Amino acid sequence: MSNSVLWYATRGAGAVTLILLTAVVVLGILTALRVEGRGWPRFLVTGLHRNLALMTLVFLALHIVTAVVDPYTNLGWASALIPFSSYYRTFWLGLGVISFELLLAIVVTSLLRGYLGHNTWRVIHWLTYAAWPIGVIHGLGTGTDAWSAWMLAITGGCIAAVVIALLWRLAAGSRDPLSSERSTFRAAVDRREAR
Repeated sequence: MSNSVLWYATRGAGAVTLILLTAVVVLGILTALRVEGRGWPRFLVTGLHRNLALMTLVFLALHIVTAVVDPYTNLGWASALIPFSSYYRTFWLGLGVISFELLLAIVVTSLLRGYLGHNTWRVIHWLTYAAWPIGVIHGLGTGTDAWSAWMLAITGGCIAAVVIALLWRLAAGSRDPLSSERSTFRAAVDRREAR
């Protein structure tokens, strides 16, 4: 495979990964909000979230593999797995490795969700809120096209989508179906202890 094909594949897979991961984060927020519509039942958001997450992993793997085997960067597998161990753009590549490992933790714990329990899984799943911005920063620092108009538009659109979804979630408050039951239970316990 020629060097230029690997270079384009790495860049393209990185851009597609950013778009897909952004969609996964936004859908995760919508899932937490329990968004649904007349023609869009809630299970579709959850299913789309899960399937896009899997597709994100495919493009992320392509991004990593093509970067590692590209003779121009000469990264090696250690650089892809050990943060800040690469001689090539050490800091920015290290952020990419951290983002990848956070996503890997989310995937592994999602596969083991039944064994971990919902609360443990949920806490670990919140790592997405760290993995996504670290991945964005990785792209801005490492990407050879990061400051080109087309990539800035993609990155800006991804950032705007997540910010809008987060603001929507904050404005909506808790949509946890058990939160009202928990509040009622806590109030009853507090009244009982006050006696």
